[in-house]
Amino acid sequence: MTRPLLTDAVTRLGTEGAFAVLARARELERRGRDVIHLEIGEPDFETPPHVAEAGIAAIRAGNTHYCQTAGLSELREAAAAYLSRTRGVSLGPESVVVANGAKPFLFFTVLATCGPGDEVIYPDPGFPIYESAIRFAGATPVPLPLHEGRGFSVDPSQLETLLNERTRLVILNSPENPTGGIIPAADLEQVAHAILRTPAWVLSDEVYARITYGRPAPSLASLPGLLERTILLDGFSKTYAMTGWRLGYAAVPEQLVDPLTRLIVNSTSCVPPFVQLAGVAALLGPQDAVDAMVAEFRARRDFLVPALNAIPGVSCVEPLGAFYAFPNIGSLPLSADEFADRLLGEAGVALLSGSAFGSHAPGHVRISYAASLESLERAVERIAGFVASL
Repeated sequence: MTRPLLTDAVTRLGTEGAFAVLARARELERRGRDVIHLEIGEPDFETPPHVAEAGIAAIRAGNTHYCQTAGLSELREAAAAYLSRTRGVSLGPESVVVANGAKPFLFFTVLATCGPGDEVIYPDPGFPIYESAIRFAGATPVPLPLHEGRGFSVDPSQLETLLNERTRLVILNSPENPTGGIIPAADLEQVAHAILRTPAWVLSDEVYARITYGRPAPSLASLPGLLERTILLDGFSKTYAMTGWRLGYAAVPEQLVDPLTRLIVNSTSCVPPFVQLAGVAALLGPQDAVDAMVAEFRARRDFLVPALNAIPGVSCVEPLGAFYAFPNIGSLPLSADEFADRLLGEAGVALLSGSAFGSHAPGHVRISYAASLESLERAVERIAGFVASL
């Protein structure tokens, strides 16, 4: 009997290692093991009460039907005002498109701008869905290495060597997952100059923009000539602890508004209006819950980084944003993959190998410090004990 076939495109799709590790960790817990979870990039806080109540009120008011594909006018207006204020740009609501989380914009931007023979530059180490979306579209992924010695920022001169007539899209992420690095303003200006000499679009992934320590992360879109070619991506999952609500938005150049909206209508039709109205409450309401969450993340970082650096054979650059540490374990007598695997199995600490984020971070692991300070203290004790046993 002839077997049905899969398309080549679907076989090119990657995945997120965090969910595979989470599944294994949950299975160990089911068997009675105590596991400390440092693998998932999800704030360990509840959605702010006024945001949740706005969503509940919207459901009770009957906002449970189809709505405009590009987003409710209330949310598009609030998002345009928020991005204009926080990024130093001038945007109208007609530039904003709303989707079911930030991930659709990664896929749909690549699908709308790239195809076979085109090249897409993306950060490595970086969020694994970048490369997955590029390969799915049949385009060629071109990794831009991020170096520890630069605080995992982009090297503008290296980016310039990768740009060519086939480059259709450049993906930037600042603050960055998995490293917590931020691209400084001076580097960003050089990046802008290099990109402006090409016809490339830019996807600026800024979903961690509110989670910074000491100084904000500048936006590429704020630089002259960049707004009209930049997809400025943000969302609610990280900033407002709304991962399960699945709500994201982007400021989109005029030429891409219709293509991205068509891709949304062909896939999910629209974001539920009650979810969008909760997003309006998040953007327009009090921000004290966000400030408190960021302050707690900073306290955790300030404990974790020195504690990791005190472990022989481990070194860790201080992250400037997001809620990830990316320690270097390259001097230990095992690979990062082996380290992560054995640490979970033998010590009950779930984290991710750097290989889950690309090929340019050998000897690193990612720790999500979206966990309580008590959990981090216990995790460091277990990591130190495991390292001492090697």
